[in-house]
Amino acid sequence: MSRVTQGIAFPPGLDSDGFIRGSIQTNVEDLMANLSEVDESTFQDEVLSSSGPVLVDFSAVWCGPCKMLDPIVEQLASELTGKLKVVKLDVDKSPNIAMQYQILGVPTLMLFVDGESRERINGYQPKDRILSKLNPHLQLN
Repeated sequence: MSRVTQGIAFPPGLDSDGFIRGSIQTNVEDLMANLSEVDESTFQDEVLSSSGPVLVDFSAVWCGPCKMLDPIVEQLASELTGKLKVVKLDVDKSPNIAMQYQILGVPTLMLFVDGESRERINGYQPKDRILSKLNPHLQLN
C-alpha cells in the first residue's frame, strides 16, 4: 500500500525523500561494500599490482548510462567476490589514468589480469553480455 505525503504517493519501501528503507537499503549497502574507489594515487597498487583479476569501472558522476550500469557492477562485485576484484574510477578525478588507457567515453569497463588490460566493454551492456566477456578470463569453479 502506498503512502501519501503532501499529495505525493510513495511506493512501499521508499521514504518521502525517495530513499529506500529497510532490508532493501541493507542489501544496497552490502553490494557497495564489495566495491572500492581508486584514483591516480592508488591505481598501481589496487589494479596493476593485484594478484587476481580486477574489473575497473571508468565512470563519472554526471553520466546517466554509468548510473544505469552501477547496479550491474555492484552485483558482479558481490557475486564474484573472491574471483574478481571490482573497483570504480572517476575519470574527472583521475584524468591521467583515463588518458593512459584511452577512455574516450563512459561508462567503460576494463578487465586487468596480471597488470595488463585483457578486456574492454564500452557503454551500457546487460549483465549477461558483460559476464560472457569476463568469464573466459576468470577461474570459475
